[in-house]
Amino acid sequence: MVYDYIVIAGYFFLVLAVGFSFTKLAKHSTSDYFRGGGRMLWWMVGSTAFMAQFSAWTFTGGAGKAFSDGFAICLVFFANTFAYFCGWAFFSHRFRQMRVDTPSQAIKRRFGDQNETFFSWALIVFSFINAGVWLNALGVFASAVFDADIDITIIATGLTVLFVSVLSGSWGVVASDFVQTLIVAVVSVACAIVALVKVGGPVELVSNFPGGFVMGPDMNYGLILVGTFVFFLAKQLITIMNLNDSFRFLNAKDSDNARKAALLAMVLMGVGSIIWFIPPWAAAILYPDAATAYSQLGDKAEDAVYLVFTRNAMPVGTVGLLMAGLFAASMSSMDSALNKNSGIFVRSIYQPFLARRGKVSDDKRLLKVSRLVSFISGILVIIVALYFKSLRELSLFELMMSVSTMIQVPLMIPLLLGIVIRKTPQWAPWATVALGLLVSWFVANVFTAEVFAEMVGMPTLTGREAVDINLMITLAGHLLVTAGFFCATTLFYRDSSDKNKAETDSFFKDLETPVVSDNEQDDYDRQQRNKLGLMIKIMGAGVLLMTLIPNPLWGRVMFVACSFIIFMIGALLQKSARPDSEKTSTA
Repeated sequence: MVYDYIVIAGYFFLVLAVGFSFTKLAKHSTSDYFRGGGRMLWWMVGSTAFMAQFSAWTFTGGAGKAFSDGFAICLVFFANTFAYFCGWAFFSHRFRQMRVDTPSQAIKRRFGDQNETFFSWALIVFSFINAGVWLNALGVFASAVFDADIDITIIATGLTVLFVSVLSGSWGVVASDFVQTLIVAVVSVACAIVALVKVGGPVELVSNFPGGFVMGPDMNYGLILVGTFVFFLAKQLITIMNLNDSFRFLNAKDSDNARKAALLAMVLMGVGSIIWFIPPWAAAILYPDAATAYSQLGDKAEDAVYLVFTRNAMPVGTVGLLMAGLFAASMSSMDSALNKNSGIFVRSIYQPFLARRGKVSDDKRLLKVSRLVSFISGILVIIVALYFKSLRELSLFELMMSVSTMIQVPLMIPLLLGIVIRKTPQWAPWATVALGLLVSWFVANVFTAEVFAEMVGMPTLTGREAVDINLMITLAGHLLVTAGFFCATTLFYRDSSDKNKAETDSFFKDLETPVVSDNEQDDYDRQQRNKLGLMIKIMGAGVLLMTLIPNPLWGRVMFVACSFIIFMIGALLQKSARPDSEKTSTA
């Protein structure tokens, strides 16, 4: 266990070092703080887009779902892959071409001042809830690993994320995301290879999975699985490619880099959709009683199955590396939320408040306010996570899906459709959200999964089937009623009463006008490559030191291989940062 503590301590040191190294780049203006001044390279933007959809929940709630139900969990992540494909094909470069610093500014340009205020507050509140879910997932896992108090775990992790976000803004957030992507990749691939060897290969993994690999246990109707996947495609598109989540691509240095970023996120998500879950699938065969090892977690016991596999099958020290990956995933999601909240508050609430009183604040003062808002947001997220840890009757998968389908989808539907539908009245977005929340309530309390099953003549549902059907009918309600309502509001649109018409027309014109980087970009490119290259080489050296841990020969060889790959990536980045390499580099 002492080796695991050393590995985690080394990881935290590296993350803080990344934050410090990018501090200077965030000191110039609020635009630098919120979105890196729109000067980031595609591989940095792509990694943060990928990590924004990847949190400790993947290794906890997602792994627990994979352990119990088999292949079904991949449907969620395949839907993420589809969403990023749509981003590459249509959305990502248009998001960059909105020419704004924050998502709420884009909402203002598209829908007007009133909707900017409404969504600013709504999105800030939602991000507290969402980040609280992520931090709670990490707390559940970490408390099981170290037999530590979950409250202390949540507070300590939250404060670390808070430090990075406040210190270096979007530069530190995105840079740490890239480093964290490598950590997640190393842990995932290493665990997946060992898992396949342990079970005798992929064929044995599929054929020996208890209850059937594709359907899994407690699933009598294959049509439910197909329907769930279809609705997940729509859900993930709505919740990833919308004006609020456009912040991932606002960082890109130009339109072309934004598209490349979406393509990178798509590839990482597509490959990871299988690799991440090989260990929990293998654990269902090798350690069928794994959930009982952490019965103190209640209904969340299965969410610690990744830990059971790592402790039983991997070399000593890998648990620490796994925890570093979990901290990386959660910190990535949380620091992005804090940075985005800061931008939304300052640009769309604080500045308009000053303007209404005839006051103007200079950029340096706004930068100080931004850091203060990030700090306060971090404290509030910690409080929300502490509340969620008390909900022991819900698995992390159910908690995540409930928050996403019941709250996030209604909020994001107008922020997605508003990109493709031009003529809607000013009241359409907030009225759509209000109706969507009503739909969520109706499905949760009136038109439940049991009521639906009785209507279509199904016998008694299993617990798993009830959860899946509830997700399906909630999403169906939002697609038919909520989205249908927003589309129908075009019938009430009148040019003469649209006070935001000029700004909306300008917004859509910008959407189709490519952004091209300026002559100052080369220096920013070199700094990004050089700083990150150095940090990654340090991380590679740290992994190499893990060969000193007492382990079988194969375990030490594994750490050497991981170290070599990481170190070479860092070396190549630093090489590309040299002036003579800049001319030929396509990164």
